[in-house]
Amino acid sequence: MTGFPTTETVVKTAGAYARDLLERVLSTFLQALIGGIVITQPLDGSMWYAAAAGGVGAALALLKGLVARWRDVTNSASLAKGV
Repeated sequence: MTGFPTTETVVKTAGAYARDLLERVLSTFLQALIGGIVITQPLDGSMWYAAAAGGVGAALALLKGLVARWRDVTNSASLAKGV
């Protein structure tokens, strides 16, 4: 026995990680976008600023998820141990 995981295990692990990361990035984008809209409306700011804020938040969420994967090979994009 070589100790390597089977191909099926690797594919399932990568799929679970990708779904987790996608969910985190999309939810961060939507949360930042809504937060940006709440701020830009009363201050008469541009909706593009709200969209940009959402994009920056999503990009940072993506980076954090990739760092979490690099730091600890799991199915999760979380930095918390055991997740």
